[in-house]
Formats: sequence, structure tokens, C-alpha cells
Amino acid sequence: MYPYAVTARILVLGAGFAGLELSTILSEELGERAEVTLIDQSDSFMFGFSKLDVMFGHASSASARLPYRNFVKPGVRFRQETITTIDPNARRVKTDAGAYDADVLVIALGADYDVSTTPGVVLGENEFYSVAGAERMRELLPTFAGGRVVIGICGAPYKCPPAPSECALMLHDYLVERGVRSSATITLTTPLPSPVPPSPDTSRALVEAFGERGIELFTNVRVTSVDAERKIAVLDDGRELGCDLFLGVPKQRAPDVVIASGMTENGWVTVDPRTLTTRFEGVYAVGDLANTGAPKAGVFAEGAARAVAKNVIAKFSGGDETAKNPGAGSCYIEFGAGRIARVDVDFFSGPKPTGTFQEPSPALRAEKQLFGASRRARWFGMNG
Repeated sequence: MYPYAVTARILVLGAGFAGLELSTILSEELGERAEVTLIDQSDSFMFGFSKLDVMFGHASSASARLPYRNFVKPGVRFRQETITTIDPNARRVKTDAGAYDADVLVIALGADYDVSTTPGVVLGENEFYSVAGAERMRELLPTFAGGRVVIGICGAPYKCPPAPSECALMLHDYLVERGVRSSATITLTTPLPSPVPPSPDTSRALVEAFGERGIELFTNVRVTSVDAERKIAVLDDGRELGCDLFLGVPKQRAPDVVIASGMTENGWVTVDPRTLTTRFEGVYAVGDLANTGAPKAGVFAEGAARAVAKNVIAKFSGGDETAKNPGAGSCYIEFGAGRIARVDVDFFSGPKPTGTFQEPSPALRAEKQLFGASRRARWFGMNG
């Protein structure tokens, strides 16, 4: 039987894709038999893809936010608090409002942005991965009348690998609509060998789309600094790119509080990629902060959370903990001109990662909309 108390204390840190799905499954399967506490410092959730919608004026950040007050599940209590310390040995967490002890601790705090190693990159100013950055770009882009745009990735791995490519294609459309595309150049730099390495077909389609639109692509390089006065972005191979407008993807790592807990190596939490267990008894790490080798994207965090939930439930009921992280999922890619494609990626089934490309189509736009709508309904009780 379950080795802990009759009412299991399950503490989930972070209410992103992983935390929301995990807490939902635990509620569905255990109800009041488990005491699930879900902690996040924010008051609302936002899909990562919504940041591009905010950036290009397709949605307001207010309309894209999903308040956690609407996340109401039997056996789950949500706490909006800031986590100050994590003791994985004792499974004890302190916040700015109190302390929590857990029988099972799941850390799903995502990845944070670290601009300290990239001089000239400023959160909320010249990057588009944070909400504040997307909102700033929404203000800035209408004033851009032409010049050299660099969409620069400052390190890998990073969240949502296709997003920088989407940004380049959507920016092209945006500048065309404003009548200033002929006055601008767009350059995308990536430390990866191709836009989507697991899927050569997807990468070829993106490269072809870039070529059709006059978007320059530099691979296997990362941005090491940005000099606003000289209007240049410096690459790690020593090249300097003229840059009137920099749209950055900041370097990313696990949050400071997780690093301070002693759980990380090279900025990420070490886990068993298939079970998400850490070296600490009863402690799991799920989502972007976990070094699984799979992409850092919501759908992969969600799949991993399902495996953890099944194993926690099995432990609670005395069953076998056999669930495995699939390391597979689908990512939708904005190709511009209202078109959406999809890449289905599988990292664990075969000897190497594979990806299958689905050509852009109206059906895939509807499918992406359904993806968002289904999560809004499942997690927040929202229909439509």
C-alpha cells in the first residue's frame, strides 16, 4: 500500500502545462484522498504561443491570460506565493507566505531567462519570450519604419524551438501589411544546425519559406552580445551583424531557487528521462527545467506530467509504477499568410529523434485552435 499517510500530501511547484495537467489528473483519480497543493507566483496562465499573438497585435495580454482562480479541482488547493527555498532531501518548501512539507514533491517551475551572460539583452526591452517583452514589442513594432532586424537566439536549449522561425515569418507579414517590408532586412540566427533538427522536412520547408521572403538564416551560431549604440549583434564566431531592431531569445536555465536547492547540473535538473525521478526520494522534476533530452515545449511537459501522475497514483494505491514519459508530441508552426503546419516529434521510441512534417493547411489552424480550447476547458472550465 501507499507508504505515506492515508491522505497523501502532494506538493506541485509551478502551474504551467505540467503542473496543471498533473494536478488535474490527481484530482480526477484521487479526489479528496490526496491533498494536492499547487503553488505559482503568478495569478494566471498563458499559452506560450499567445505571446506571438500579443507581440503582433492579434490579442491583448489581458485576453490571453487564464486566471488561476478558475482552476477549481476537488482535492487541489492553489496558492499564489513565491517560492523562496526548496529542500529536496526533506521535501520541504518555503514561500513568502509559509512552509509546506510533502510526501511527494513535483517541481515544474519551468525555465527562467538569464540575460546576465549576454550583454545588451534586457528582459522586457529587446526580447519577445517573456510576456513583458512581447508587450514591449507590441508597442515598438508600429514605430519601426525600416532597417536591419535580427532575431537572435542567445543559447540552447530554449523553450518552443519553432518560435523564432514563426517570429521571422510573422514579422515579414506584419511589415508587408504596414508597407515597409522593402525597407527592412530580417535575419534569424540560431545555435542549432537547422530550424527543427529532428525533422529535416520541417527544416527544409522553413528554409524554403525564408528564401521566398528574403529572410536570411545563420545556423550554428548564437548571439553573445548586443550593442545598441553601435547597432550591432555580435555572434560567437566573431561576426557582427548590423542591427537596428533586436528581437532576442534569451539564454535559459532552471530558476534560481531550484539551482540553489542543489538539484541542477549545468543549469538544468537531472532526471531519469522516462520516469522524471530525481536522485532525491519522492521528488520529481517535470517540464522545461528537467534535462530529459526532449524539446522544452508545453505539449512535452504535459506528456511527462501524465506519466508522473500515473506513477504517483500507482504508488498511492499500491500498484506498479510502470508509466513512462513518451517524449513525443506535436508542435504547430505559424508559416505566415494565415497558414499553420505541424511537426510530430518522437524522441524516445527509436535510436534517434524523428519528426514528421504536416504541410500547412486550414485544417491545422482549426486543430491548433482546438488544442488551446481543449486545455482551457479541461483546466479552467472554459467553453468556447
